[in-house]
Amino acid sequence: MVTGLTIRPFMETDYEALSNYCLPIEQSIYTSLPLKVIEDFRKDKNNLPMVIYLDEDLIGCFALYTDKAGNQYTSNENAILLKSFSLDLRHQKKGLAFKTLKVLPDMIKLSHPDKDEVILTVHHSNVPAINLYKKSGFIDKGYRFNGEEGEEFIFHFALD
Repeated sequence: MVTGLTIRPFMETDYEALSNYCLPIEQSIYTSLPLKVIEDFRKDKNNLPMVIYLDEDLIGCFALYTDKAGNQYTSNENAILLKSFSLDLRHQKKGLAFKTLKVLPDMIKLSHPDKDEVILTVHHSNVPAINLYKKSGFIDKGYRFNGEEGEEFIFHFALD
């Protein structure tokens, strides 16, 4: 565990920090801004927005999608979908995304013991993210999805 790194569900008190979140425009094709993730959560109870803190600073956001029937990327009903993972620009390139992804499986096992796999999609042109996910233990089994912005790779992480 990284000292000072905390992953927890979004709370209303996080709004102020999320309103100051910085994401470069060139990354907007790959992920959603955290406030959009929160907005989507309000529309779908299966979207669980999560925040990442380093000490007192909100540094990242993502959502976990838990609906067994709604995961279009796998037939595994016990998979959980990792969506819209991002780090604030001011905290990128410090190894914090990798550290977050390394502690995420244990957090998911504790909070969702019925899940046995994490699934995510990554845009085919997002080479830094592809490399990060592979380095973090996610596996590209060759499955592809035609997303709104082009081909998406589907990555898998077994929770054992």
